[in-house]
Amino acid sequence: MSYMVQTSSVARKPSISPSKITTYLACPVKYRYTYVDDRARWLLRAKSYYSFGTTLHRVLQRFHDSGDAGVTTTAQVLAAYEESWIDAGFSSAEEMAEAYGEGKEILERHVAETLSRPVEAKTLFVERQLRYDLGEFVLIGRLDRVDEYDDGTLEVVDYKSGRETVTEEDVSSDIAMNCYQLLLRNKYPGRPIRARILALRSSSSAAYAMSDTEFEEFERDISTLAKMILTEDIYERKAVRKPMCEYCDFLPACKQDPDFA
Repeated sequence: MSYMVQTSSVARKPSISPSKITTYLACPVKYRYTYVDDRARWLLRAKSYYSFGTTLHRVLQRFHDSGDAGVTTTAQVLAAYEESWIDAGFSSAEEMAEAYGEGKEILERHVAETLSRPVEAKTLFVERQLRYDLGEFVLIGRLDRVDEYDDGTLEVVDYKSGRETVTEEDVSSDIAMNCYQLLLRNKYPGRPIRARILALRSSSSAAYAMSDTEFEEFERDISTLAKMILTEDIYERKAVRKPMCEYCDFLPACKQDPDFA
């Protein structure tokens, strides 16, 4: 006797993320080449600032992860830094050596400041992707770190390896930080939520907590924007020259368009 196994496939909902949103708002054509049309992917080049930032994120993830008992001291952090170092994208050995030294100083200062401060919160998790089903699409985002305070407040901390300064206004107007707060609010309803940007080069930080009204407005706005992005015929978008074009990997592809000015 034979049995026929029937399988059914369920189409996955489209997803939207802070990176997709900010890329689209900066340049719809770059969004197309990055997330939809892979014909120009071969133009992508490694970036030194990305390698630098990714390295620091990996080390800080281990330092703040309560489950990683092997990276708790300055010496252990620096050892993890050496192991995690990404050397892609640097134009010379001298440039890489300078960046490596800057990263070492950043981590030494961060560890010293963290260990010298009274413990006000515990780290709930690090480097975790959260999802929020918003009907026609799913909002996703990867959070660097979430701390839990004694009063129940949850604070999402986002590391910025290239920034020297940050203000409360910077946090409140940052699309990614607002997305992270929305994701966290959905996962932990009823809890006070706050977002903090930490500028690693100076150790300065600023925080902002969205009000209930701001949450409602942002969710409505992000839903409208996401639906527009996901339903637009992105191939109809024409490349328009902007100042950012000179630093974009996809510039050679855009130059093939006779209307590109």
